Amino acid sequence: MAGRTYPLTIRREDEEIVREAARQVNVRLNAYRDYYSEVSSEQLLGMVAYQFALENLRMKDRHDTAPYTAKLKELTDVLEACFKHDTPQP
Repeated sequence: MAGRTYPLTIRREDEEIVREAARQVNVRLNAYRDYYSEVSSEQLLGMVAYQFALENLRMKDRHDTAPYTAKLKELTDVLEACFKHDTPQP
C-alpha cells in the first residue's frame, strides 16, 4: 500500500481479502493524490483512513435492525389485539 510494504501475519484463508483491502486503499490513495497533489502522503493516508472509517460507521448504522424489530413487534401486538376482538367468543 502506498508504495510500501507492511509486515502482517494473516491466516492463509484471509489473504485474498487482505490483498483486496490493500488494493482499495491504493485506488483511493491514488485518487486523492491526483486531486490533492500538494498534500503529503501521510495526510493522504489519513484522508483515506477517515473515508473508510466513515463508510464503516454508515454501514454499521444500516445494519442496525433494532428499530425495525421493535416496530414489527409493536405492529404484531396491534394486529393480535385486533384479531382477539374480532374473533367470536364461544
